[in-house]
Amino acid sequence: MKAKFTYWKEPDGKYLGYLNSHPDHWTQGDDLADLKEHLRDLHDLFSAEDIPGIRKVAELEVA
Repeated sequence: MKAKFTYWKEPDGKYLGYLNSHPDHWTQGDDLADLKEHLRDLHDLFSAEDIPGIRKVAELEVA
């Protein structure tokens, strides 16, 4: 299973990012590998629990 994410490096050297399916919930890491680990944790949490207020992205078939 794969999840797309967006990330960038800050001037202080930290990496920030979010899962594209949950863009309101950013996390950070000391390097890209650390950021990916935090993103995996978020993915696991958001997938395992029905947390009120967590926005989700889905597809709707219309035709």
